[in-house]
Amino acid sequence: QTKPHNDGIFNLVERALERKQQSQENFKLIDALKRISGDSSPIFHSTQMKSVMKTIERVAPSDVSVLITGESGTGKEVVADMIHTLSKRDKGPFIKINCAALPRELIESELFGSVKGSFTGATMDKIGHIERAAGGTLFLDEIGEVPPAVQVKLLRFVEEKVFSRVGGRTDRHVDLRIIAATNQDLNKAVIEKRFREDLLYRLRVLEVKLPPLSARMSDLPALCSYLLAGMAKDRALTLSEDALAELKRHDWPGNVRELRNALEHAAAVCNGTILLPQ
Repeated sequence: QTKPHNDGIFNLVERALERKQQSQENFKLIDALKRISGDSSPIFHSTQMKSVMKTIERVAPSDVSVLITGESGTGKEVVADMIHTLSKRDKGPFIKINCAALPRELIESELFGSVKGSFTGATMDKIGHIERAAGGTLFLDEIGEVPPAVQVKLLRFVEEKVFSRVGGRTDRHVDLRIIAATNQDLNKAVIEKRFREDLLYRLRVLEVKLPPLSARMSDLPALCSYLLAGMAKDRALTLSEDALAELKRHDWPGNVRELRNALEHAAAVCNGTILLPQ
């Protein structure tokens, strides 16, 4: 056989393998959606969210740090869960930490753990969330709320996967992946000296940007159906056309979280199965 003929066969095989791999990734993504939402039906119709889904497919298989950005209520935690589920670490733990919900003086010990006697109230050795996430994924929500002093220690861990507990002198190594999220402009925070530039670079190796709900209103009907299905499983709730039109006229500054709250209220006060504008 001539060399050109061989080259042609190799090209065909290569394209076939690429199609097979893409198909397997698509099936894995659908499976991830089932595991996260319990429903494989498409809830994203907008160009913006289809682009986000493609980004998730690209970033999930790698093991580098990911930064998810977007307004509050856009679903950053759901995206982090999807990335973990689609990653090679999906059998490991997925530990979620809301940095804004932790007292600033306790963030360091919550993340890294502490040894007995390291501070008032430390009556025993404590394992931090980083050690809990060993082998899996650590999701740091509202990363912009981490105090500068803790950022220094977090930077070392992101770079070397090595840390020490508060009050401890022993270096500990933990293998995990970090996904961070924020609704803040971290570039502005860097300029204002509230966030370390080097830490931002290490956390933002890959970025997933989530659009606000107001920018993807074509997703609204399917989102409403999906959310309602999970709220009232004992009855099939639907939206009237007038109610849906009313929802489309709202700007949704609270994004999907606000939409969920509005639908939960409507479902609670609705006596029938069709939600009306009132």
